[in-house]
Amino acid sequence: MPELRRDAISGRWVIIATDRATRPTDFVRPKEGVQDRDRCPFCWGKEFETPPEILALRPAGSPPNTPGWEVRVVPNKFPALRIEGVLAPAGAPLFEHMEGVGAHEVIVETPEHETHLGLLPPEQVAKVLWVYRERYLDLDRDPRFRYALLFRNHGRSAGASLSHPHSQLIALPVLPRRAEEELEVARGYFADHARCLYCDVLAAEQRAGDRVVYENEDFVAYEPYASRFPYETWVVPKRHAASFGELRDEELLEAADALRTTLWKLHAVLDNPPYNFIVHTAPYDAFPGHFYHWHIEIMPRLTQVAGFEWGTGFYINVVPPEEAARQLRAAEPLPALLASPETSSLHGEVGGE
Repeated sequence: MPELRRDAISGRWVIIATDRATRPTDFVRPKEGVQDRDRCPFCWGKEFETPPEILALRPAGSPPNTPGWEVRVVPNKFPALRIEGVLAPAGAPLFEHMEGVGAHEVIVETPEHETHLGLLPPEQVAKVLWVYRERYLDLDRDPRFRYALLFRNHGRSAGASLSHPHSQLIALPVLPRRAEEELEVARGYFADHARCLYCDVLAAEQRAGDRVVYENEDFVAYEPYASRFPYETWVVPKRHAASFGELRDEELLEAADALRTTLWKLHAVLDNPPYNFIVHTAPYDAFPGHFYHWHIEIMPRLTQVAGFEWGTGFYINVVPPEEAARQLRAAEPLPALLASPETSSLHGEVGGE
């Protein structure tokens, strides 16, 4: 029997179409080719093909924009928004507009070409998260920006134009509607219960256990009760913090372990699916420390959003989250992984221009 479920965090309704329940192997899709390494602008030796690096983890004494880096950040060569300009809204109220001011950066996660975060050693994933945090905090210093979105597109059908492992960071001068909605619901819940909605949901998921995929000392990965998509998975810190910028150094390896393990399980069960993940965080200029809770949402791209979804705002999920969690928990263990180039510390040496 199909079931309607309401998501407490967003307020949206989801149809869990149990009559359509399917197996991971039923999500048939064409194999996506890997871009030729010789034509990849993100590989070692191709640094001149990108704009000059903003930040890089590289050995001491290694000059910027040369091989040898472990994680590298560059401006997007074709940015959605540009750092230059001033904010001067005009045309209000019906046709408001402003210059496309913002920042658009690319985080190249590893020099290895044919891999992804679920296949990298945890130390390398921790370095990527450290770089995420440092760039997130640095852009907070620009008073023009209200929100920064960290996201990753994996696979061409998920929006990745290049196959080399990379993420993106876009800083915006306005607050996205999705972020406004999350803040509004969380604020209302706190007003009624004097508790964080996300902390309560996380505690309830841990007690129930049937949607938990993975847990370590500091993080929990679980399938949301009203998952929009098959195998949608959230990675949530146990410690309450509103902003991703509050991620502590001592939590980096645990965060890397939770994210990497979750991505590996999706890789193993769904045969390296295309996916998007998004870091949901508090706005720069807001003060929701008591009621908001940062987290990562991972959404495999296995089904299409069609007319019903666009027309109603409902989603139809053909795999109950309890079944998705069971399959992911049962995924084969991570294989022994080759270590990536090591530096003397988790952070390595920071370089850039």
